[in-house]
Amino acid sequence: MATAAQWLEGARPRTLPMAFAPVIIGSAAAFGLGSFEPLNAVLAAIVSVVLQIGVNYANDYSDGIRGTDTDRVGPLRLTGSGAAPPRQVKLAAFTCFGIAMVAGLVLVILAQTWVLLIVGVACVAAAWGYTGGKNPYGYRGLGDVFVFVFFGLVATLGTTYTQANQLSAAAWIGAVGTGLIAMALLMANNVRDIPTDSVVGKKTLAVRLGDTASRVTYVMMLAVAILLPLFLVHDYPWVLLVLVLIPACIMPSRRMLTGTHRTTLIPVLKQTGLINLGFSILFAGGIVITTNLA
Repeated sequence: MATAAQWLEGARPRTLPMAFAPVIIGSAAAFGLGSFEPLNAVLAAIVSVVLQIGVNYANDYSDGIRGTDTDRVGPLRLTGSGAAPPRQVKLAAFTCFGIAMVAGLVLVILAQTWVLLIVGVACVAAAWGYTGGKNPYGYRGLGDVFVFVFFGLVATLGTTYTQANQLSAAAWIGAVGTGLIAMALLMANNVRDIPTDSVVGKKTLAVRLGDTASRVTYVMMLAVAILLPLFLVHDYPWVLLVLVLIPACIMPSRRMLTGTHRTTLIPVLKQTGLINLGFSILFAGGIVITTNLA
C-alpha cells in the first residue's frame, strides 16, 4: 500500500508550476483589460491544478499497465513500481477529473461563458487520451501538442475570458510563452526517457526527433518564450522584466545540451517548472505595473 508521501510524489508536484502559470498570466491579462475577478481566478487555478494532478495520475496508471515505467530513470511512479494497485491510481485520476469538472462548471456559471463547457469536456477527454485508451496520442508524438494547447492556450485564454469576456494580445502572447515552456518541460522529461520509450514503442516527439535535435529544441523553446513578450513592449514596457529570467535559463539549457547521463536531466524538470512560474510572475507583474502607471 502506497504511503501518503508516495501518493504526493506520484502527483508530481514539480509539474504544478505548469498549472499555476497560465492562471497567473491570464488573470494579469484580464487586469490589463480592467476586468480582474479574484473568485474566477481561484476557480480557474483549482481547475488547472487538479486537472494537472489528474493527468499525472492518469499517465502513471496507463504507462504502468503498459510496462513503460518498468525500467524508469527518474521519480517514483506508483503503478510501475508496484507501490499502489493500478485500480487505485486510475480512481485517483478520475477523482481529480471530477473535481476539475465541478470547479469548471461553477466557473462557467459565474462567468456565463457557456461555450467553455465544451472546452472543459475536451480537456478531460484529452487528459485521459494522452496515454490512456487503445490508441493514446502521447505514444504518437502528439503529447507536446496537448501540453501546448491545453496547458498553454486553453488554460491562459480561458482564464482571461472567464474574467473579461474578451481576449487581448497580452493574453495570446502570454499563452504561447507559457505553453512553450511547458512543452520544454515535457521535452526534458522525454529526452531522459528516450531509451526506455523507444523499447516499448512510445514514439514521443523526443524519440522522433532524436536525442541531439530534441535537446536543441528544448533550448529554442525557452528562448522563444522569453523573447516573445518583446512584442508587447510598446503597450506594456514593464514586460521587459521577463528578461531577468535569461540567466536562470542558462543552467538547464547547458544540462540539456551537455548532460550525457540520463540522471543529470532530472533536475532540469524542476528548473524548467520554476522558470515557467517565474515567467508568469514577471510577465503578469509587467502587465499590472504598466496598467497601474497608465
